Amino acid sequence: MPRKTNWKSKTYTGAKTFLDNTRSELESSEAANSLILGICDQLARHPERSKTTPCLKTIEDENGLVLAAMMTPPHKLVVYGHQGDLDGAARILIEELAGEEWPMPGLLGPSAIASKVAESWTEITGQEYQLEGCQKVYELRKVASPVPERGKLKKAKEADNALVTSWWYGFYVDIYGEADRDKTDKAARARIEAGDIYLWEDEQPVSMAMRTRPTSKGISISAVYTPPELRCKGYATACVGELSRILLEEGWEFCALFADVKNDPANCVYTRIGYRPICDYNEYGFLEGGQTPAALRVESADERETN
Repeated sequence: MPRKTNWKSKTYTGAKTFLDNTRSELESSEAANSLILGICDQLARHPERSKTTPCLKTIEDENGLVLAAMMTPPHKLVVYGHQGDLDGAARILIEELAGEEWPMPGLLGPSAIASKVAESWTEITGQEYQLEGCQKVYELRKVASPVPERGKLKKAKEADNALVTSWWYGFYVDIYGEADRDKTDKAARARIEAGDIYLWEDEQPVSMAMRTRPTSKGISISAVYTPPELRCKGYATACVGELSRILLEEGWEFCALFADVKNDPANCVYTRIGYRPICDYNEYGFLEGGQTPAALRVESADERETN
């Protein structure tokens, strides 16, 4: 007879307590978990900036953490799997999310655990899922590309607002096929004010990148964008390479970034700079249909302990 698992689910009211309980496991692969760590660190430092109540949950067995999940609606759920019966933990997580009526547009996370949670969502709710994208997570600890002979990296200033907004809009259109101009304008202005946006200049601005989501030992790079008419000239390599070099010189042990696995030019650029792939992330969206969350108020068959 199989041994009964003593499940313990926990729901957290704040990101600090969530991180207190999960940080050591998440940081065992810090670059791979830079997304969930970075978002939660930001929530812990500035809870007032979140316009919605975040969803923060862990599922544990007698050996400790099995599954962690966080979501800031209307964004997708981010999941992490550690050890143990991930299928069982995924089912418990989905039962709780559905029963508590959390809005679930989709989820993302390391491919193995993300697929298990997506399958559990469909099994329990009847709502089908579809793979919307697969990204490769990269880590860099030493820049391999040489310092460019032409051009220079500079922090974007208030005078660059219009340009950065336009490029940020283009960045999101490239990824998602659409973007909100008002939201990109507000985001660009806030990031410029924070000193996070960098521009590569070759007589004029030609490429952009952003520092984001600092964690204990590393920091991520995102919003890498070069206008179509300026691509294939080495500008993105120069921009990301020099920003990575600056961040490492500041004392960060590593830089991390995400890239679409189908974007061959971007993946070649990052590899040339010295980034090395460490895992794949799958992103799933949920299709309309199935039961409503209110119809799924279920109790666990094994009467698990809930804290």
